[in-house]
Amino acid sequence: MRWQCGRFDLNLDSPKVMGIVNVTPDSFSDGGVYSQNLASVLAHAQQLLDEGADILDVGGESTRPGSDYVSPEEEWQRVAPVIEALYQWQVPLTLDTRRTYVMQQALQHGWVDAINDVAALSDEGAVETLAQYPNIGVCLMHMQGIPESMQHNPQYSDVTAEVVQYLQSRVAACLQAGIKPECLLLDPGFGFGKTLQHNVDLMRDLKPWIEDSDYPVLIGVSRKTMLGQITGIDVPEQRMVASVMAAVASIARGAHIVRVHDVKETVQAVKVWQELGVWA
Repeated sequence: MRWQCGRFDLNLDSPKVMGIVNVTPDSFSDGGVYSQNLASVLAHAQQLLDEGADILDVGGESTRPGSDYVSPEEEWQRVAPVIEALYQWQVPLTLDTRRTYVMQQALQHGWVDAINDVAALSDEGAVETLAQYPNIGVCLMHMQGIPESMQHNPQYSDVTAEVVQYLQSRVAACLQAGIKPECLLLDPGFGFGKTLQHNVDLMRDLKPWIEDSDYPVLIGVSRKTMLGQITGIDVPEQRMVASVMAAVASIARGAHIVRVHDVKETVQAVKVWQELGVWA
């Protein structure tokens, strides 16, 4: 399995770790911690790479449940200096955004290798925008509803079947627009319009779905509320062990990329899992 990610053709035969670079004041876990100035953001990004991150994912809008609205223009102002600087580092760089305007700005400047979209390119003009850039990677994520209200009362008759069906429909839209299949990456969207039981069911069904998928799969469960509900830990920053465990569980079920806050610990755990064959 491979993923065309802008300048990089990533071999996903071994799992990759995507490090999170938030430049938001209100992200659920590390909002405001690294966003005070460009120097602190870049220092954090360098730390993630030193710890073993294979990919950096930059985001300028919080999509936590109940998050405050930020305009596309403000989101772009937050991320622009960061991606401009990081693109020179010759590391796979993804931009976490659901806004066509932000995608257009980043792609026109040539500062990203992929778009990581929680809304699966559903914003008006997003699919057509990405189709203009043949080698840019695209991560399509499932989300029921919108971040502001997605956790109010999510409902499914069969969460896995509905998530897969939705992602298949978004893949079809991308292919029809001319986006190349080798550029696509899928994310079932843990915690995005899903209860704890939905998330558990989705994780338990992960292996057969990934085995049947023609596309690589990214899993993001790092520090999320579902882990707090399982462990009883309310503070996101204290969910490192739970996050690492969930990341390895995802990889053991076939995930190709895990998106995490705790890069060093995740990289160590994956190495041990690979060597010892835990859950083989």
